[in-house]
Amino acid sequence: MKFFSFWPSLASFRVRIALNLKNVPVEVIFVDLDANAHRDPEYRRINPQMALPALVEDDGTTLFQSLAILEYLDEKYPSPPLLPADLAGRARVRALALMVACEGHPLLTPRVRRYLDHELNLRDTQQAAWRRHWIAETLAALEGHLADNKDTGKFCHGDAPTIADICMVGHVTAALNQQVNLATYPTVKRIFETAMALPEFEKAHPLEQPDTPEAMRAKA
Repeated sequence: MKFFSFWPSLASFRVRIALNLKNVPVEVIFVDLDANAHRDPEYRRINPQMALPALVEDDGTTLFQSLAILEYLDEKYPSPPLLPADLAGRARVRALALMVACEGHPLLTPRVRRYLDHELNLRDTQQAAWRRHWIAETLAALEGHLADNKDTGKFCHGDAPTIADICMVGHVTAALNQQVNLATYPTVKRIFETAMALPEFEKAHPLEQPDTPEAMRAKA
């Protein structure tokens, strides 16, 4: 199995966590978005969307979109489960994950940043304000759903990590990169810290990857 990843990619971060939790061996292939490696014809054949991550099975089966990959891995490798056993629980976890992956994260992607820069000519300070605004919107929504909810436990749903936690930690990582104050979101902050204390989450962090530039590690 080949896993196409790039160290700062939050969507790749999600899949790295799942692979670690399920102890799935993969061959990691680094696709440098900054060097436009995702536009190479070879990678475009794998994912015409030219986005990360992608997962290619030994038989050539190709998977893309992080949430689809997470669910695929959860079905193929059912232990430990990343979705609750009950119908309502699965719906809640998926809703929390979708809130991040389909509403919050798309506004922070490199192609959006390029558009803000090259087409709208927004200054760096304006782009930073854009990112902080949309990050905070999603964090506020997550906090509202998680705080004082009977289904919230040590993690977003119960006492074991699910795809909701996998998606949330990436968004909180983006928030920390933008100096967003997490004190406003105490439940989110608590769950993030609980998740990142697990080695499977910690080892998946963008700053812990083989392709992470040393200069970025030094800033941490």
